[in-house]
Formats: sequence, structure tokens, C-alpha cells
Amino acid sequence: MVVPLTLNFLKSQWRLFANAHPLARGCISYAVIWPTSSLIQQTIEGRNLKTYDWIRCLRYSLFGALYVAPTLYGWVRLSSVMWPQMNLRVGIVKAAVEQISYGPFAGTSFFFIMSLLEGRTPKEAVQEVKDKFPKAFETGICVWPIVQTINFSMVPEHHRVVFVSICSLAWTTFLAYIQEKDMHEEERIDWKPIDPQKSDESLVLRVKRALAL
Repeated sequence: MVVPLTLNFLKSQWRLFANAHPLARGCISYAVIWPTSSLIQQTIEGRNLKTYDWIRCLRYSLFGALYVAPTLYGWVRLSSVMWPQMNLRVGIVKAAVEQISYGPFAGTSFFFIMSLLEGRTPKEAVQEVKDKFPKAFETGICVWPIVQTINFSMVPEHHRVVFVSICSLAWTTFLAYIQEKDMHEEERIDWKPIDPQKSDESLVLRVKRALAL
């Protein structure tokens, strides 16, 4: 009897807090969803509980909670002031504007800031943006206009950040894949059997590449 009453009390208190503080609710959502996406990506990568990169998860949690949630909340509030109506036409307009304003800003910020958090130099972070943002943007423009049209036309403003955070689980997993792709390539080992006839040639090519560096 006590446990159900306690759970109901906590739920009601959380609901009051979430409705009164949508930004805080968004920060909490992103603090959980972004590292979860990183764990999914690492699982696909072949890691397990013993080999997960928990520091990487922490980076994703901090970035999601302290950067993505506040900037997204700011954009949602601004768009609501600019287009207060909530219908399909306005939703399409907001989604289109987002793809040419907030979308590129969010994408470049992700690759740049995450690279800095990994210990790279600003120059290397800029190169990461140049290498990886175009592919992410090309994919995102096929997904987010649909998601945000639904968000802006059907979801109340105080629920929009959370709605996007839930939809972004798969998207963040994709970004994590793009971010980690080709990283530490020299540390990855191909365990396929080596063809003896090609081993000498492979060795020569490796030496040439080493000398070229």
C-alpha cells in the first residue's frame, strides 16, 4: 500500500516539476538519451559491458544536457513567438526554417564540440566538421523535416523538447556512428586470414604508406 502511494506521489510531483520547468525536463531527457545512443552505437561497434567507453558516454550526456537541450529549447521558444499558430502549414514552415538555420548550427556544433571534448585541437575539430557534417546534413534533411512538422503542428510547446529528444535517440546513434567512424583506424586490426601470395605486397604497401607519413 505504501509503495503505490509513494510512486503516485513521485509521479505527480514530477509532472508538476516538468510542466513548470520544461527546460530542466529537456536537460534531464537529453542527459539520459544521448549517452544511451552512444551505448547503442558502441554495442553495434562490438563492445560490451566490459569494454564500453563510459567516458565517451559521459561526453555525450554533458553535451546533450548542457548544450543541445538549452539551444533546442531556445529555438522552440523563438519559433513559437514568430509563429504562434499550431497547424500543419505553420508546422511545415517552421520545419523548413529549422533546416536552414538551427539544423546546420546543431550539426556543426556537434562535430566541433565533441572533437574538442575528445582532446583534439580547434584545427582538427574544424576538419572533423568539414569531413563529417555534409553526410550528416544530407541524411538529416530527409528525416527531420517530417519529425519537426509533426512536432510543431501537433505537439504542445512545453512537450516539444522532450518529443524531439525521444525521436533523436536513433538520430544520435547515427551521429555517434559518423563521429566514431574512421577514428583510431590504426588501432583496428583486421583478423581475416592473410593470403600468403599477397602478404609481401601488403607489407610493401604498408612500408610505403609509413614512409609517406
